[in-house]
Amino acid sequence: MTFEVRRGDLRTQRVIEAPVPDIADGQVLLHIDHAALTANNITYGAFGDVMGYWNFFPAEDGWGRVPVWGFADVVASRAEGITDGERVYGYLPMSTHLVVTPERVSRTGFVDAAAHRAGLPPVYNQYTRIADRATRHDEHVQEVLRPLFTTSFLIDDWLAGEGCFGASRVIVASASSKTALALAALLRARGGVEVVGLTSARNAEFVGSVGYYDRVIRYGEVAQLDTTVPTVLVDMGGDGAVLAEVHGHLAGSLQHSCQVGATHWEQVRFGAELPGPTPALFFAPDHVQRRVAEWGPSGFDERVGAAWDAFTESAAGWLRIVEHRGPDAVRAAFDEVLEGRLPADQAAVISLDA
Repeated sequence: MTFEVRRGDLRTQRVIEAPVPDIADGQVLLHIDHAALTANNITYGAFGDVMGYWNFFPAEDGWGRVPVWGFADVVASRAEGITDGERVYGYLPMSTHLVVTPERVSRTGFVDAAAHRAGLPPVYNQYTRIADRATRHDEHVQEVLRPLFTTSFLIDDWLAGEGCFGASRVIVASASSKTALALAALLRARGGVEVVGLTSARNAEFVGSVGYYDRVIRYGEVAQLDTTVPTVLVDMGGDGAVLAEVHGHLAGSLQHSCQVGATHWEQVRFGAELPGPTPALFFAPDHVQRRVAEWGPSGFDERVGAAWDAFTESAAGWLRIVEHRGPDAVRAAFDEVLEGRLPADQAAVISLDA
């Protein structure tokens, strides 16, 4: 089974069934056990054409397969070095099965060298081999938070490298998103700037309770902020009205405007004229490649891992994971995340298998 959406209309969806695919020499058949579904995946859909996310798992013209991060098992292998029964973690379609072509196989992982993925960002083509299987809960935490956290780590590292553009305040818009929460935790731990969360009235209490933000304000209340404080905006939502509110009030002090996600996917306005600096898109894979080249793969993993341990320890106090199994449940979960109805302290884990 595969869950697909209309490209350009994420509310139109279908689940299609087909025979389990055969594999050729050099290929591996994965059975997808479970995966996370977050606002990050809505960003993949919203930016599917602009950023090429639809190209990872091709579908029939007009349809798209939203990528997710999750765990899968090898159910058949005709690739050297990969055996049946292995467990892997990585970038997957919302499906029950995936055929991959492993290359650069090592003790810890492999790369999918399928022809259609050759020109895509390498970070999404890497699969981790799981030697020691974790508990189901720990797997859920990893698939929900690790991809988002890595993006947050890269933003924090990039801001530090830029001297935060001379700003003493960072506003994080769509502050209840998990990428925003992780970034706020990292910025607070690093210190040196005031971390302001910008969020909806519905989520303001939760955002204030996690302890990552120095101050929380609601949409429509940006005018409360001092216009003389040098500021950086990191926007996870993409809502044109929110961008206009922040840029309009802080144009004179806004040092940089960074666009990361599209949790408010229907309000995204590319190329809108705004006072102050033009919003610049942050594309995490580019920064991964730069840091891996500088630090080496193990050095990168060590730095992310140390920060990850601290964040997950704190997140255990607020994160609630809810499982959704079967096509109907997956569709309902997708709609909840798409419409922003999922409570900010919850995370959805999905499986098309009933």
